[in-house]
Amino acid sequence: MKKIFNILCLVIISSILFSCKKFLDTKPQDFLSSSNYFQTEEHLMRSLTGVYDILGSNPIYGANYHSKLGMEAEEGYYFRANLVVGPQVYNITANNTEVLSFWTNLYKGIGRANFLLANVDNNKGISEAFRLQIKGEALFLRGYYYFLLVQNFGGVPLMIKATENANDVHIAKSTAREVYDQVIKDMEVAETLVAPIQQLGYGGRVSKSAVRGILARVCLYMAGEPLKDVSKYEKASFWAKKVMDDVEAAHALNTDFNDIFIKYASDQYDIKESIWEVEFWGNATNVYREGGFLGSWHGINCVNTTIGYSQGIMKGTRRLFEKYKSGDLRRDWSLAPFLYRADGTKSLFTVTPTNLQKYDRFSGKYRREYETLLPKDNNNTPINHPLLRYADVLLMFAEAESQAKGVPTPEAIEAVNKVRRRGYGKYLNGIGAVSESISSIIVSSQGTGYTAATTVNIAGGNGTATATAVVSGGKITAVNITNAGNKFSSPPIITFSGAGTGAVATATLTDITTADLAPADYVSQQKFMESIQDERARELCFEALRKQDLIRWGIFITTMKSVLADMLVDSPTGFMSLAFKNVAEKNLLFPIPANEIGINKALVQNPDWL
Repeated sequence: MKKIFNILCLVIISSILFSCKKFLDTKPQDFLSSSNYFQTEEHLMRSLTGVYDILGSNPIYGANYHSKLGMEAEEGYYFRANLVVGPQVYNITANNTEVLSFWTNLYKGIGRANFLLANVDNNKGISEAFRLQIKGEALFLRGYYYFLLVQNFGGVPLMIKATENANDVHIAKSTAREVYDQVIKDMEVAETLVAPIQQLGYGGRVSKSAVRGILARVCLYMAGEPLKDVSKYEKASFWAKKVMDDVEAAHALNTDFNDIFIKYASDQYDIKESIWEVEFWGNATNVYREGGFLGSWHGINCVNTTIGYSQGIMKGTRRLFEKYKSGDLRRDWSLAPFLYRADGTKSLFTVTPTNLQKYDRFSGKYRREYETLLPKDNNNTPINHPLLRYADVLLMFAEAESQAKGVPTPEAIEAVNKVRRRGYGKYLNGIGAVSESISSIIVSSQGTGYTAATTVNIAGGNGTATATAVVSGGKITAVNITNAGNKFSSPPIITFSGAGTGAVATATLTDITTADLAPADYVSQQKFMESIQDERARELCFEALRKQDLIRWGIFITTMKSVLADMLVDSPTGFMSLAFKNVAEKNLLFPIPANEIGINKALVQNPDWL
């Protein structure tokens, strides 16, 4: 996909313009001096590209964070029965190489940012506006990398200056509070320096909207476990509202939930909805590439290379399936209701699955059939990773505003309802219903002479939908909706094809109140909070957010064990329950990598990993 900067720039300073002290255990033999670099706009841009590049590395959003390290908690499970060791099943030690790589790459990004920040003003002849924008983006990315570290490791060594002595490697942890405070400091400065998103025109580069939205997220994490700084709810609400009230950016929900992810796959941008995303590009056919593994790892299992090969390593749980209610169109996109056959055609699942069958659906947001870059590589895909969507901003605002005020305010309730209306196919630029789905098809006359081959025809009303007939004794006793559609302006006409005559059925459409929260969903602050928690699962599943959400809410372990209880009833010997069996309190954080403790004698291990 379109890269932020020239792809050629990605590696030129990967090993020469960074590094945090702990990664330099030998003296460099070759070095590009800052005195003869950072002299042009191109130099600064190349250095900034190196800072961005960490986002797309395999240990971060390129592969592991959306597939193993940031596993989707109770929403999904790792679909590989033979892999019984690793972070994806909560069975690791401090020697785990994936955790080490995650830590190392984040600090590599921090080191690159520090080096750039130390040298951004070397040539005052470069436009000050240009230098300030570069500084803002580097500050934000440094803050974001520390945000990922503190979420996953707790307190970590805090280094905010470029390395001057490669032998100085012994740096103690700062507290989690100190790390969070530095994240806030970096991001608040960045917010004043970076460009508006409408000026950039795409979501792969840090904008004011991205900084504000991520600041809302950071504040929500500080308000929750383990810091419990509830004063940050007000700040989270403030930053989310800044995104919502930005008239020039004019953020709004895409009217079609599916289209968000089709755009991620097909090299399109929608800066109204997708505020910040990790850019991927290329198909491994030449050196100009930086592919990720969304779709090929985390996607719908497929061996057909025209559709796009996918290992399909993540499946959803019954718990997630059942969070979606009738008429919610997001379910069948997020949890694919089909399998790809070898010839590329789709084999549909039953519309009324058993409890065990509800675990069969692959994570479906990242679909390779929509990629436009050909030929398709078996591993590298150009599908961008969502980091911040407008729907998330609305839900963060609802949570923060209600927690800050102590009650579910009308503004908070409306923010949730906007997300829900889009999920039910009823959203148009934030102001009302655009279309309806079929809520039911009622058979008023069963007719005679029908067979199992009977076809249900749905015509008219400016929409499309599908359904199947239930035939018993030659009569049509019911009609099951397989795709409720989302573009009907009036009820369609239902007819039947094949043998048989006399059956009559009538379709009923949903209405706007179908999507909105019921009064019982916000009758109390606790009920509203539970509604938001469920809505975040329905809207944001498989976007590498759920585990940390559950942790900050203080319900990670209890939720995982609750799902385990379901699994042991549904499939007592199933491998899908392995992660849920293994997870324990110590998994609220990763262990500090043993390799780092060996190098940095001032580091101490997280208590539960001693």
